[in-house]
Amino acid sequence: MFSGSIPALVTPFDAAGEPDEAAFRDLVEWQIAEGSSALVACGTTGEAATLDQDEHFRVVRWATEQARGRVPVIAGAGSNDTRVSAANLRAAGQAGADAALMVPPYYNRPGQEGIFRHFAALAADAPLPIILYNVPARTVTDILPATVIRIVQAFPGVFAGIKDATGQLQRVSEHRAALGADWTQLSGNDDLALAFNSLGGTGCISVTANVAPRLCADLQAACASGDYTRARALHDRLFALHTALFTDASPAPVKYALTRVRPGFPPTLRLPMTGASAASCEAVDAGLSHVGL
Repeated sequence: MFSGSIPALVTPFDAAGEPDEAAFRDLVEWQIAEGSSALVACGTTGEAATLDQDEHFRVVRWATEQARGRVPVIAGAGSNDTRVSAANLRAAGQAGADAALMVPPYYNRPGQEGIFRHFAALAADAPLPIILYNVPARTVTDILPATVIRIVQAFPGVFAGIKDATGQLQRVSEHRAALGADWTQLSGNDDLALAFNSLGGTGCISVTANVAPRLCADLQAACASGDYTRARALHDRLFALHTALFTDASPAPVKYALTRVRPGFPPTLRLPMTGASAASCEAVDAGLSHVGL
């Protein structure tokens, strides 16, 4: 179900700072038309940390309604509180999501046993598949490979894959060795997606796909067909843009980039996020120019 280019969608806000339904639905429609194979709503790039509960799952519902089953929708639903995470899972299911993307508890900094028990509690009554999201740069906690393997093996059929944003490519092989080649592994880093796939990954949950969905989809299709010469050429074309989109705190650069490729797209962010710096905007413009957008 989950492979290929999967944009971690931004959440557009109107001038008053409220979620912009029309702009979001338009973004979803464009992503599907451009070949994205699934959609993530209300992940990190979607500024989920600044959305209240009602807004969060309203945006997820917009995604599922607009997608109309043409592609799966994955809802960001993680929390540092196990009880809140369980409630978020239920809300994601009620909003029509096909799966939930779940980080390990952040801020609390549990050890590996705490991480395991957190996901065990969620698995006990999970209303939809869970994709683990390992992003230590944001959560501080790291789901070590032994814990990933323990979680997945303890609850067969519950955990549909992992989004790995550790940057440690050897983990693809560690996970494959224990969980098999068919277990879904998605890169959480655009700049490493080519290498990640070459080791056995099946796609990327992508920031860059927000602004270059067709090229990201083409890269993933090339990898899936084994055409790594074409995939490498696309990677080289996209690399400067991948880098530019993280020259300031995300998602400020990608929202700026969207105003360049989708005229009229609202650039608004919610505090504490602020607009991209002049230097970041310059880097984004150069990256877009190199890509040909």
